[in-house]
Amino acid sequence: MSAPGRLFSRERILSNVWGASEDPLTNVVDVYIRRLRAKIDEGHARPLIHTVRGLGYRLEAPA
Repeated sequence: MSAPGRLFSRERILSNVWGASEDPLTNVVDVYIRRLRAKIDEGHARPLIHTVRGLGYRLEAPA
């Protein structure tokens, strides 16, 4: 939220939130991004959380 527009890789999110000991092949980041989308994007015409395929996730500031 403090860096809108900045791209964060799955690996970076995983290590910053769950620690470096977590398995990088886990889908825990994907699961929590999906849960966040259900809460944050609900009722908005444009989604705030964007996936950049193969790179990671980006939070866009609302227009």
